[in-house]
Amino acid sequence: MVSENGDHIEGASEDALFEMISALDDTDNTFIVIEPDADDPTWFVSVAALEEGGYEIVRRDSARHEHKVHTETDVSRIALDLIVWLAGRNVPGRPARRGTDS
Repeated sequence: MVSENGDHIEGASEDALFEMISALDDTDNTFIVIEPDADDPTWFVSVAALEEGGYEIVRRDSARHEHKVHTETDVSRIALDLIVWLAGRNVPGRPARRGTDS
């Protein structure tokens, strides 16, 4: 995770997301980006502070043809939703998820 002001955290956790999102403002630390450490990442998520309050969340996963944009005001909800979403992504260095197909 990287914020506009240069804060960098390896490995996303719900607490780390909450702290980084809470630290966003609408002047000099307006967004964070989460993406895998890869040359050509297939997915990313960004959270940006809105001038009128709240946050814009953008989720893109080209491998799954997913592009969603929405707004939210509850930082706890954003952090939880993102942790759940991130759990479904392919992350370099993390073992592949086993399918449930038989």
